[in-house]
Amino acid sequence: MEMRYNPLTDEWVMISSRRQGRPLSGACPLCPGGDELPEDYDLVSFENRFPALRRDPPPVENTGSEILKNAPSRGVCEVIVYTSDHNTALPRMSANQIEKLIYMWVDRTKELSKYDFVKYIFIFENRGKEVGATISHPHGQLYAFPFIPKRIQVKLDSMRKWFEKRRKCVICEVIEEELKRKERIIFENDSFISLVPYYARFPYEVHIYPKRHVDSLLGLSGEEIKDLSITLKVVTAKYDKLFEQEFPYMMMLFQSPVNYENVSHFFHFHIEIDPPKRDKDKMKWMASVETGTWSFINPSVPEESAKALREVEVEECL
Repeated sequence: MEMRYNPLTDEWVMISSRRQGRPLSGACPLCPGGDELPEDYDLVSFENRFPALRRDPPPVENTGSEILKNAPSRGVCEVIVYTSDHNTALPRMSANQIEKLIYMWVDRTKELSKYDFVKYIFIFENRGKEVGATISHPHGQLYAFPFIPKRIQVKLDSMRKWFEKRRKCVICEVIEEELKRKERIIFENDSFISLVPYYARFPYEVHIYPKRHVDSLLGLSGEEIKDLSITLKVVTAKYDKLFEQEFPYMMMLFQSPVNYENVSHFFHFHIEIDPPKRDKDKMKWMASVETGTWSFINPSVPEESAKALREVEVEECL
């Protein structure tokens, strides 16, 4: 395992052949008593047994080339198990359990940011085989990167540019505009707004923004964490009810870097959920244009997708 540098795009690629050995079937390794897990637990996090990054990576052989650069894959990869109940998921979990999960995200962010080699903490969930999930037990993951990933750097550069031009946070301005128009909002409460963005790349893409300017999970108040738990439950429940099926998605949390310059004045914490579905039985595939150029083609009108999700009625639950 190692990291290799791509000089064409100024980014690092993680090479990790051990991940081919991940479990694909058989007994669930995340159920109580599974691989290295206790017989009974509520929710738990542990280091991934098939990581792309390790705290103590093996040394790499220097290529001796100016252009073929590599480095040890130093970092942390963790699995975060939401609950011991195999037969549930975010939309069916209690808001109280999701609230405990958010506090775990906060704790892991706080702890891992203490390592000076960590530069970015990325929390995410892949739900469904359509996005490559090999285990159906409700869980997410965390990567603590030793570098700023390319798309994160693009976000930082864009948000900085906007702030320098207008002296305002771009997401704060997006929130103001969306609250005025109400066209794309699918759910909101006192602390958070959920919407299909005007510039959505996927047909049912949803962004979740805290209404107050805060740059990371560490800045959320107890009341905001409670409101976020309800928001996550409602949004994911809307997905499942939209086509009356378990809705696959990629959920990603974007917070400010750690052990880095202070960007809190222009970086606004947010969550993106990208589902690959374009209809009940149709997928929105990432093909050549999207993968090769990052130029997305959305086959749906964001306002129509927002209307469909907004009209899905779900209980705000506890």
